[in-house]
Amino acid sequence: MKKIAIVGGGPGGLTLARLLQVKGVSSVKVYERDINKDARVQGATLDLHEESGLAALREAGLIPAFMENYRPGADKIRILDKDANIIVDEHAGQKVEYRPEIDRGPLRKILLESLADDTVVWDSQFADMERSGEGWLLQFKNGTTAYADIVVGADGANSKIRPFLTPIKPFFVGMTAVEGSVYDASEKVPEMVELVKGGKLFIFGDSKTLIVSAKGDGTLSFYAGFQSAADWEIQGSVLDWFKSAFKGWAPIYESLIANVSGGVIPRPQYCMPLDQDWEAQANLTMLGDAAHLMPPYAGEGVNMAMLDALELSRCLTEGEDMLAAIAKYEREMRERASATAAMTLEQTEVLHGPDAMQHMLGLVS
Repeated sequence: MKKIAIVGGGPGGLTLARLLQVKGVSSVKVYERDINKDARVQGATLDLHEESGLAALREAGLIPAFMENYRPGADKIRILDKDANIIVDEHAGQKVEYRPEIDRGPLRKILLESLADDTVVWDSQFADMERSGEGWLLQFKNGTTAYADIVVGADGANSKIRPFLTPIKPFFVGMTAVEGSVYDASEKVPEMVELVKGGKLFIFGDSKTLIVSAKGDGTLSFYAGFQSAADWEIQGSVLDWFKSAFKGWAPIYESLIANVSGGVIPRPQYCMPLDQDWEAQANLTMLGDAAHLMPPYAGEGVNMAMLDALELSRCLTEGEDMLAAIAKYEREMRERASATAAMTLEQTEVLHGPDAMQHMLGLVS
């Protein structure tokens, strides 16, 4: 009967809300800063893994909905060099592992539509909270307040809930990824659309990466990764920067930058310390990037958040001792995240170094 407040309506927070409701917890609210479900364009495609993202959807009873919305073939990749030579082509029958892809928008829609009415409280950007009895009184920037017996921080990399649990901060990993999208890509960059072929491109050269993925709405999303300082900024136009930083790369790649829709977003990459620890509280915890931020170069982010939601939902509903339940969840979550982060950091460094191509070929061979 405890009131549970989930701060953040991303895949992790929504998955937790659904799982709790499936397990009979009726007093669950998700507080999301977006004004409504259509407030923002959702990001690139997500490949869900059998042991994590798909396991959470299975327990949530949402596999049928997933099967209706995932994109067959979107998990196929091509590996290219900077001259646009195709080195590995899974479209030619070289597919190694099945990891079905779904766009963020449809995944969010599936999760939202699975929740009881009024579960998500929109336009609720977290401002602060204070202890109230055995729980918390949350305050939002729109002036409203809400009481919860248990608060779960699912509010991402810049979590406002995390400082209530620990002062530990993430460290910069030495590289930045510039994110951008091209809408109506078949009209603007038809050659790139043909090259992507509905899947993903992983392009390596000069200790840099360019990752391009197709979305079901006709958009191409890309991430250009390179070593940098933490305070790196683009000087001049985006196209001038790309021509300089990726000098000597095939002209077809420049077409993405020349036709970018709405500008680009530099994303300096951070990671939580692998040995982080904190004292468990009976009325507060977190999941996903809020708990264990790491770079995206192992494809584990959303899967780990959904696995956190799965494990936390079990811990919160299988006993009366909330402190013991949350302590167990956090201990296992940190151990799991630390191992994944170590692997991710190694991947990030190698893929932005001189041996990136050889390393990637070793992974898919």
